[in-house]
Amino acid sequence: MVQLESQATPRRARKIGARQIYDALKDQILSRVYEAGGQLPSSRNLSNELGVSRTTVTVAYEQLAAEGFVELRQGTRPRVAALPFGQRSKDTAPTQQEPRLSAYGERLRAIPPWLDYLPGSLMVDFRYGDLAPSDFPARAWKKAVNSVIAQRPSRLAYDDPRGSRRLRQALQGYLWRARTLRCDLEQIIIVNGSQQGLDLCARLLLDPGSEFVIENPGYRMARQIFASTGASPVSIAVDGEGLKTESLEGVRARLAYVTPSHQFPLGGVMPISRRHQLLEWARENDAYVIEDDYDSEYRYDISPVPPLHSLETGTNVIYLGTISKTLSPMMRIGYLIVPPELQDVFATAKQLFDRHSPVTEQEALASLIESGAYERHVRRVRRLNRDRRETLLNALQRAFGERMTVEGADAGLHVVVWFNELPKLSEAALVETARRAGIGVHSISPLCEQQPDETMADRTGLVMGYSALTPRQIEKGVQLLLAAAKTVKGQS
Repeated sequence: MVQLESQATPRRARKIGARQIYDALKDQILSRVYEAGGQLPSSRNLSNELGVSRTTVTVAYEQLAAEGFVELRQGTRPRVAALPFGQRSKDTAPTQQEPRLSAYGERLRAIPPWLDYLPGSLMVDFRYGDLAPSDFPARAWKKAVNSVIAQRPSRLAYDDPRGSRRLRQALQGYLWRARTLRCDLEQIIIVNGSQQGLDLCARLLLDPGSEFVIENPGYRMARQIFASTGASPVSIAVDGEGLKTESLEGVRARLAYVTPSHQFPLGGVMPISRRHQLLEWARENDAYVIEDDYDSEYRYDISPVPPLHSLETGTNVIYLGTISKTLSPMMRIGYLIVPPELQDVFATAKQLFDRHSPVTEQEALASLIESGAYERHVRRVRRLNRDRRETLLNALQRAFGERMTVEGADAGLHVVVWFNELPKLSEAALVETARRAGIGVHSISPLCEQQPDETMADRTGLVMGYSALTPRQIEKGVQLLLAAAKTVKGQS
């Protein structure tokens, strides 16, 4: 008898299709319910048994025959074929084999998945990188997209792997106005978010066994991307002025990844003396510096600092920018500015990876920049996030006072908070206790390769983003955090 889940009721039995019959028979053949050489029910008997048409059963048998599971002969019942790969025992499940991966795949398998997505039932989530939907310029974006769609191209074809020429021209002007950064059009490569930009850099500049400089603490996914090539990290500690460039002496690395305008996560701004020292190290070692300028639009209590790329014509510097912090991380639009000697190989790599980034979104972004709508939007969300930052700082001060130290509040969309009365060992307990109370908070520990000496000390630290929250949510979240901290302190 052919066992089908759909046989439960006569009504459901009438819905049985040829695919269900095929799947059931195939599974029973592989499980040795029907042995090789054994006969299957005739199409007439099986159709009567299942309450379906004979044609439906015939279609299933013909598919099994086409795949070599059964043999069909005129005037006889279908017979199970002798399968060249054998049949599995009825009582034995198929064994799970280790996947055969490349060296690159094995390195990725060694990295535990970092899926930091919290349940939607949380009342407040201070996760960094999220933006408020109400901040998105929906009307301006819809108008820009509609204008692009209305301009029907003469043909649908693959585009320049470097990206839309119109967007690159718009970015060229915007970066000069906003960041005093000059570059040729050919140096700009549009990528699917900063993550793809980092991946291009890793694949083109690192070999297994080579070394790369990374900030500690620093951006975790940058470290993982570079390490996935087989290269080894050289962790350099940071302080209130970013990467400690004096620690580069004697380091022979192929590249250095830095966030000089707003160090992630601690928030330090690299002074001009360290910037020149870093660039001098890169020249002496024939290395490249990847400058991740991920949130330079958000400056509150400090003056804008020229990017590394604007110093000494950007020699040995690869500039990485994104709209993830201004428009939406869901849009996946970023850009690289590479030295002239790298522009062709980066364009080739981009073409091989995915041809080019989606054109409609690029053209729409270009329209926003050209019209001035993008810069007006940036000014608006800068004011909104300044207010959110002030709300968070005031709430933390009222709740914790001297029991908490806040770092990196002069710019960006997050702060680092240190609980001076909670030791490092309490960090996981604080995160878990807060989540049970309905608040999402995020430990700084995953961003550290090892414990930096005086920077971290023996205290609990959290990275708290605020750009997706209302002032009311921020106030509520801080009160919940205070209660969680008191609970953890009482347990320690």
